[in-house]
Amino acid sequence: MALFKKRTVGKPGEWYYCLEHKKVEEGPDCPGKDRFGPYASPEEAAHAMQTAQERNLEWETDPRWHDGKGEPDNPE
Repeated sequence: MALFKKRTVGKPGEWYYCLEHKKVEEGPDCPGKDRFGPYASPEEAAHAMQTAQERNLEWETDPRWHDGKGEPDNPE
């Protein structure tokens, strides 16, 4: 039995959306690889997947990131 349990980073009042359990959590219960956040409110965390989808769409259609062939530009 381990003397010290490794805790996830976060604090009460921070809200996360768990990708594994598909639910909102306060102060992270799950590892960082399985969650989005932190968010300021549970309502904001509940819309995490929609927010991510909107941001992905913005990125995919941003002409600054594409050369017209659907591939990211090379900044060099």
